[in-house]
Amino acid sequence: MKIIVQRVLEAFVKVEENVVSHIDQGYCLFVGICKNDTLATMDLMAKKVSKLRIFEDEQGKMSHDIHSTTKEVLSISQFTLCAETRKGNRPSFTNAMNAQDAKKNFDYFNQALESHGLIVKQGIFQAEMKVHLINDGPLTIILEENHDTHS
Repeated sequence: MKIIVQRVLEAFVKVEENVVSHIDQGYCLFVGICKNDTLATMDLMAKKVSKLRIFEDEQGKMSHDIHSTTKEVLSISQFTLCAETRKGNRPSFTNAMNAQDAKKNFDYFNQALESHGLIVKQGIFQAEMKVHLINDGPLTIILEENHDTHS
Protein backbone atom coordinates (compact mmCIF):
# COMPACT_ATOMS: atom_id res chain seq x y z
CA MET A 1 0.00 0.00 0.00
CA LYS A 2 1.24 3.44 -0.86
CA ILE A 3 -0.22 6.71 0.35
CA ILE A 4 0.77 10.22 -0.62
CA VAL A 5 -0.17 12.50 2.29
CA GLN A 6 -0.39 16.18 1.48
CA ARG A 7 -1.04 18.68 4.23
CA VAL A 8 -3.53 21.09 2.70
CA LEU A 9 -5.23 24.37 3.46
CA GLU A 10 -8.07 23.28 1.16
CA ALA A 11 -8.79 20.46 -1.29
CA PHE A 12 -11.65 19.41 -3.48
CA VAL A 13 -12.35 16.89 -6.19
CA LYS A 14 -14.47 17.33 -9.31
CA VAL A 15 -16.07 14.66 -11.45
CA GLU A 16 -17.54 15.89 -14.73
CA GLU A 17 -17.14 19.51 -13.56
CA ASN A 18 -19.14 18.90 -10.38
CA VAL A 19 -17.51 19.21 -6.96
CA VAL A 20 -18.15 15.86 -5.26
CA SER A 21 -16.10 16.42 -2.08
CA HIS A 22 -14.42 19.38 -0.36
CA ILE A 23 -12.33 19.85 2.76
CA ASP A 24 -10.67 22.78 4.43
CA GLN A 25 -7.42 22.33 6.38
CA GLY A 26 -6.38 18.71 6.75
CA TYR A 27 -4.96 15.95 4.56
CA CYS A 28 -5.43 15.11 0.94
CA LEU A 29 -4.59 11.40 0.60
CA PHE A 30 -3.79 9.63 -2.64
CA VAL A 31 -4.25 5.94 -1.81
CA GLY A 32 -2.75 3.10 -3.84
CA ILE A 33 -3.89 -0.39 -2.85
CA CYS A 34 -1.57 -3.07 -4.16
CA LYS A 35 -2.56 -6.62 -5.02
CA ASN A 36 -1.28 -8.31 -1.87
CA ASP A 37 -2.46 -5.74 0.67
CA THR A 38 -4.70 -7.04 3.46
CA LEU A 39 -7.23 -5.60 5.88
CA ALA A 40 -4.43 -5.57 8.45
CA THR A 41 -2.49 -3.32 6.07
CA MET A 42 -5.49 -0.99 5.86
CA ASP A 43 -5.71 -0.84 9.67
CA LEU A 44 -1.99 -0.17 10.08
CA MET A 45 -1.94 2.58 7.47
CA ALA A 46 -5.07 4.25 8.85
CA LYS A 47 -3.39 4.35 12.26
CA LYS A 48 -0.20 5.82 10.71
CA VAL A 49 -2.17 8.54 8.92
CA SER A 50 -4.13 9.35 12.09
CA LYS A 51 -1.02 9.65 14.25
CA LEU A 52 1.29 11.34 11.70
CA ARG A 53 2.64 14.49 13.35
CA ILE A 54 3.07 17.03 10.57
CA PHE A 55 1.26 20.06 12.01
CA GLU A 56 3.40 22.68 13.73
CA ASP A 57 3.26 23.64 17.37
CA GLU A 58 3.86 27.14 18.76
CA GLN A 59 7.64 26.71 18.31
CA GLY A 60 7.32 25.69 14.66
CA LYS A 61 8.09 22.01 15.30
CA MET A 62 5.95 19.34 13.67
CA SER A 63 4.51 18.02 16.93
CA HIS A 64 0.78 17.87 16.26
CA ASP A 65 -1.27 15.31 14.40
CA ILE A 66 -4.40 15.94 12.36
CA HIS A 67 -6.57 15.77 15.48
CA SER A 68 -5.32 19.28 16.37
CA THR A 69 -6.96 20.71 13.21
CA THR A 70 -10.29 20.19 11.48
CA LYS A 71 -9.68 16.40 11.37
CA GLU A 72 -10.73 16.46 7.72
CA VAL A 73 -9.35 14.06 5.13
CA LEU A 74 -10.00 13.95 1.40
CA SER A 75 -9.25 10.37 0.37
CA ILE A 76 -8.66 9.65 -3.32
CA SER A 77 -8.13 6.14 -4.67
CA GLN A 78 -5.17 6.07 -7.05
CA PHE A 79 -4.15 2.64 -8.36
CA THR A 80 -1.31 4.21 -10.36
CA LEU A 81 0.72 4.49 -7.14
CA CYS A 82 1.23 0.72 -7.37
CA ALA A 83 2.93 1.07 -10.76
CA GLU A 84 6.05 -0.96 -11.43
CA THR A 85 8.61 1.26 -13.16
CA ARG A 86 11.92 -0.57 -12.82
CA LYS A 87 11.91 -1.96 -16.36
CA GLY A 88 11.24 -0.02 -19.54
CA ASN A 89 9.51 3.29 -19.95
CA ARG A 90 5.86 2.28 -19.70
CA PRO A 91 4.58 1.64 -16.18
CA SER A 92 3.02 -1.73 -15.45
CA PHE A 93 -0.02 -1.83 -13.19
CA THR A 94 -0.05 -5.57 -12.53
CA ASN A 95 0.93 -4.84 -8.92
CA ALA A 96 -2.34 -2.95 -8.32
CA MET A 97 -5.21 -4.83 -6.68
CA ASN A 98 -8.13 -5.70 -8.97
CA ALA A 99 -10.85 -3.05 -8.92
CA GLN A 100 -13.52 -5.05 -7.06
CA ASP A 101 -11.21 -5.99 -4.17
CA ALA A 102 -9.53 -2.58 -4.18
CA LYS A 103 -12.92 -0.88 -3.74
CA LYS A 104 -13.68 -3.06 -0.69
CA ASN A 105 -10.24 -2.35 0.79
CA PHE A 106 -10.48 1.37 0.03
CA ASP A 107 -13.86 1.56 1.77
CA TYR A 108 -12.45 -0.40 4.71
CA PHE A 109 -9.41 1.94 4.92
CA ASN A 110 -11.68 5.01 4.99
CA GLN A 111 -13.85 3.44 7.70
CA ALA A 112 -10.67 2.71 9.67
CA LEU A 113 -9.71 6.40 9.38
CA GLU A 114 -13.16 7.33 10.69
CA SER A 115 -12.72 4.91 13.60
CA HIS A 116 -9.67 7.02 14.55
CA GLY A 117 -11.91 10.09 14.81
CA LEU A 118 -11.27 11.58 11.38
CA ILE A 119 -13.84 13.12 9.06
CA VAL A 120 -13.35 11.38 5.72
CA LYS A 121 -14.59 12.63 2.38
CA GLN A 122 -13.85 10.82 -0.85
CA GLY A 123 -13.57 11.07 -4.56
CA ILE A 124 -15.52 8.62 -6.69
CA PHE A 125 -13.85 5.25 -7.09
CA GLN A 126 -12.72 4.56 -10.70
CA ALA A 127 -14.01 7.93 -11.92
CA GLU A 128 -11.98 10.40 -13.95
CA MET A 129 -11.33 13.00 -11.25
CA LYS A 130 -9.83 16.47 -11.15
CA VAL A 131 -8.21 17.07 -7.77
CA HIS A 132 -7.59 20.66 -6.70
CA LEU A 133 -5.56 21.42 -3.61
CA ILE A 134 -3.58 24.08 -1.87
CA ASN A 135 -0.60 22.27 -0.39
CA ASP A 136 0.33 23.79 2.98
CA GLY A 137 4.10 24.16 3.21
CA PRO A 138 4.32 22.52 0.74
CA LEU A 139 4.38 19.39 2.84
CA THR A 140 4.10 15.98 1.22
CA ILE A 141 4.86 12.64 2.91
CA ILE A 142 4.95 9.21 1.29
CA LEU A 143 3.77 6.31 3.44
CA GLU A 144 4.48 2.85 2.16
CA GLU A 145 3.74 -0.51 3.69
CA ASN A 146 5.02 -3.67 2.09
CA HIS A 147 2.71 -6.46 3.21
CA ASP A 148 5.56 -8.97 3.02
CA THR A 149 7.43 -7.33 5.91
CA HIS A 150 4.71 -8.04 8.50
CA SER A 151 2.90 -11.23 9.37
